[in-house]
Amino acid sequence: MIHLVFNTADVTSLEEAIALDETLAGKIVEIKDDYAVGPLLDIYETEGYQARRDWWKNVLEFSPYEDQLNIVDDKLTVNQLIQDLDENPEEEVWFWMGQNAHDVCGYYWLMSQLKPYQGRLQVLYLNNLPFLNDKGQLFYPTHLSEIQPKEFLKAKKLARPITLSEFEIDPDEWKKLCQENEGVRFLEGGKKLVSMPISFYDKDIYSLLTKNAQKLPSAIAHILSKMKVKTGDAFIVSRLKDMHDIGKVILAGNWQKGWKDIVVQMPGGSMVVVED
Repeated sequence: MIHLVFNTADVTSLEEAIALDETLAGKIVEIKDDYAVGPLLDIYETEGYQARRDWWKNVLEFSPYEDQLNIVDDKLTVNQLIQDLDENPEEEVWFWMGQNAHDVCGYYWLMSQLKPYQGRLQVLYLNNLPFLNDKGQLFYPTHLSEIQPKEFLKAKKLARPITLSEFEIDPDEWKKLCQENEGVRFLEGGKKLVSMPISFYDKDIYSLLTKNAQKLPSAIAHILSKMKVKTGDAFIVSRLKDMHDIGKVILAGNWQKGWKDIVVQMPGGSMVVVED
């Protein structure tokens, strides 16, 4: 059994679940890119792949993840996955998806490449499903990492094969999104993704800034804790940079020293840095 996840935090959660249930034992594979943001045109071709890498290089500049760009190689991951499936005819792959655009885009990107293995691919999509939190209260998780390990044992019962019909329809949906090539993909519900402009999150990001100056890491943490629809921290910083370029926010400090040296401030706000 090969488990496929789309967030690093999900790896740990699934490892803890496997420790509780040996029937889940298997290799965990993470698709690392966030296909919910950035260019997608000709993504399976060399030119499109390189255009996406160049975009990420710009987004990750001066971030804590700058050195990770060369580590992320989902194409190599897929090649290894296909090799495992070819060498082990009994092997199954389980797609674990939370109800968020990151996971659903990763699913579309990957399953479009695995049609020859239809019948050996299972999907567990936690779409509008209630789980118990650590206080025993019902909640609706959007990410796998929000679920307690013991709750994964309940989730495994939801596994079902990716159908032949889905292999006909889903790649067409993904192809449409790739051709639209907008900056953001937004999950409307189910597996329905819609293309949005690169500035889609700007209103939320701006509304969650304080009037007082803040160190950039503190501002990011606050924004991520309050955003109803999550996106990545590096992407948020890239949007703040664009808002700075048009004078909507002020970013000051030495980028060469990383995020910790940067202060974000709204025009007309206090220049005194206030930390939480």
